[in-house]
Amino acid sequence: MEKVNHSVVSEFILLGLSQSQNLQILFFLVFSVVYVGILLGNILILVTVSFVSCLHTPMNFFLISLSCIDMILASFATPKMIVDFFREQKTISWWGCYSQMFFMHLLGGSEMMLLVVMAIDRYVAICKPLHYMTIMNPRLLIGLLLSSYAVGFVHSSSQMAFMLTLPFCGPNVVDSFFCDLPLVIKLACQDTYLLKLLVIADSGLLSLVCFLHLLVSYIVIIYSVRHRAASGSSKAFSTISAHITVVTLFFAPCIFIYVWPFSQYSLDKILSVFYTIFTCLLNPIIYTLRNQEVKAAIKKMRTKHRNSKHTFR
Repeated sequence: MEKVNHSVVSEFILLGLSQSQNLQILFFLVFSVVYVGILLGNILILVTVSFVSCLHTPMNFFLISLSCIDMILASFATPKMIVDFFREQKTISWWGCYSQMFFMHLLGGSEMMLLVVMAIDRYVAICKPLHYMTIMNPRLLIGLLLSSYAVGFVHSSSQMAFMLTLPFCGPNVVDSFFCDLPLVIKLACQDTYLLKLLVIADSGLLSLVCFLHLLVSYIVIIYSVRHRAASGSSKAFSTISAHITVVTLFFAPCIFIYVWPFSQYSLDKILSVFYTIFTCLLNPIIYTLRNQEVKAAIKKMRTKHRNSKHTFR
């Protein structure tokens, strides 16, 4: 038999979240509202932090970056999923599928590293408050942010480089609402054992190592906070709890999917929805509701806007 050395599959078929017409209508309504909420919530953070001078702090600099990543992460697959609820044939081109995988891992890897950077920021702020502004200087902030994006780019590129050489000549059905790396690898027409090991070593270990680093960091921070005054401890614990909530919601699904990426659990589809969509909505909610400074700034902007409307009447 002649060896197949090129792909004959020009598009992939996405099965989506459900084949039930009634459920698809419900999902359309739910995810449309959620997606709009993601955009509005993160834009609110961007506008508030950008235009309120008292919020121009290193932590909020990273918060703006997190909001940008969340908006793009939610947009790489969600709009297509919403439109596909009304399509009988949910197809995606070969390059469209690869683009989804590339941006998914680029943004996911960048967000993991950004959460690690935010933990470093909280450690310096809580454990070395007198030297905080000196340590977290603009040069370091930009360096940490660029490093986060660089890790995400290397993480994504290293996997996509191998994916581009895979031939696809048979099944082209992806059991999800977007092209995810473990699901697409299964469809290749050659032995992908080594590539599966690469996915586990790359995506799985990156998720696990970042999570363990964050876990140790917050244990050290909590230990330091316990020796503070009650008033300072209360504020610190409020900030830390918000971060821990975000970290848990983001990393738990990632670790489950990418440490054991080739299992047959249908739960993977639900977890994929959670960390690509719902965490992007929960992040702005958590960081605004648990951040007194941001809440105060939003109230101040609303009051100022109301006063300006009354002035022009």
